[in-house]
Amino acid sequence: MKLDILAFGAHPDDIELGCGGTLAKEAALGKKIGIVDLTRGELGTRGSAEIRDAEAAAASKILGIVARENLEFRDGFFVNDEKHQLEIIKMIRKYRPEIVLCNSIDDRHIDHGKGSKLVSDACFLSGLRRIETALDGVEQEAWRPKLVYHYIQWKNIEPDFVVDITEYMDKKLEAVMAYSSQFYDPNSKEPVSPIASKNFLDSITYRAQDLGRLIFKDYAEGFTVERYVAVNHLTDLI
Repeated sequence: MKLDILAFGAHPDDIELGCGGTLAKEAALGKKIGIVDLTRGELGTRGSAEIRDAEAAAASKILGIVARENLEFRDGFFVNDEKHQLEIIKMIRKYRPEIVLCNSIDDRHIDHGKGSKLVSDACFLSGLRRIETALDGVEQEAWRPKLVYHYIQWKNIEPDFVVDITEYMDKKLEAVMAYSSQFYDPNSKEPVSPIASKNFLDSITYRAQDLGRLIFKDYAEGFTVERYVAVNHLTDLI
């Protein structure tokens, strides 16, 4: 299945938090979108890998995702090496996306920066025909996405562009809260983690509001780029 957009996240819920509104918007516009989670988030303070598997499936339905896979890399310990790059390359060549979205280039959780560089490097390597891969016994053809963008996570990194998600903010929040084991619940008996605080839950909305404010919209999500953003006409900008 060829996809328009393939989003990678180090952990289940990274994508929903970073670019869930954008994906919901693109899906509503008819784009085919897939998600690849690098790990099952098994080192998370709350919940379990099995619970997060079910939560990820629920979030995908909310966003309109047509394919989701988990590579089951080791949470906290995966590295950017040939073995891991080849697994990413197989996903890129399988789905042949025009656009790849991946983790923030620098963030509080060490897996986010690692995952960002791993996916970015694999996007380049995937276009080299002398790197041979096979999936389910079938040889794959080289494929390089046209664009690689990085969504913003814990740190307030200055975005290179923002996407108006005003009409899809509710979908984003619904997809995030599909991960009920991970986020603020005053009745939970599990330990409180940084992302399980009331402040963090509120920040999902107020960060989107602040980015929206800067473009005279209600809500927006920010991204950083690896090369200049090009437009055909000045009127392409809103």
